[in-house]
Amino acid sequence: MAEKETRNQPKDLIEATPEEIADLEVKVEMDSEIKIKELDDREKKEVFSWDPRTKLGKAVKEGKEKDIDKILMHGKKILEPQIVDTLLNLSSDLLSIGQAKGKFGGGKRRAWRQTQKKTQEGNVITFSAMAIVGDKKGHVGIGYGRAKETLPAREKAIRNAKLSIIRVNLGFESPEHEKDHSDPHTIPFKIEGKCGSARIVLWPAPRGTGLVIGDECKKILKLAGIKDVYSKTQGFTRTTFNLAKACINALEKTTEMKK
Repeated sequence: MAEKETRNQPKDLIEATPEEIADLEVKVEMDSEIKIKELDDREKKEVFSWDPRTKLGKAVKEGKEKDIDKILMHGKKILEPQIVDTLLNLSSDLLSIGQAKGKFGGGKRRAWRQTQKKTQEGNVITFSAMAIVGDKKGHVGIGYGRAKETLPAREKAIRNAKLSIIRVNLGFESPEHEKDHSDPHTIPFKIEGKCGSARIVLWPAPRGTGLVIGDECKKILKLAGIKDVYSKTQGFTRTTFNLAKACINALEKTTEMKK
């Protein structure tokens, strides 16, 4: 006969083993990668079926505007991300701005930042992400997005990154020793950027040096097309938001050299 359940008797709790937790995390990551690929395919279809609504968008769609450098130089505002998709072949990446895994935060930081708001109905969870886009030929942009789920937050961040694209001038550490000036590899001169308490200084480096900088700023410089650089950071650099914005602020100054 089945045992009678007593009202006050506690039930046995079954906890998941570390192996089962690791398997679940792998499955979640694989599902998110599949969804990200589907989103990329959908973005390509949107470019083909794009119906522009701004004057600049119509000019790009008709083929009258073909140079994004001319658009940025004249200070024209880009209000449609499809303009950038049409004129540039972009790659994208996410910065690790989220909380670290583990009981005391000793693991790797996540790309999604999770926050909670206390309401009368309960906890409202939101996710935020910071994305970078670039063509590895001197164009890069950074954007921030927030939503109730991870993938919509990523979409918003990439869209904002495309709308805030900037031009970065590339150069050589020693131009007199370069035989072919068609392959710039570093920044043309020393630049400095600031956001909040985070400061960053970038110097030109010889060919083959690599990117001597933190992992998050390295993603930005790679998508901008910079291969060699020396760097120095000051302030609270663990705040990835401010550090990334300081890096973009420094790169903006490559086109603002005063004579």
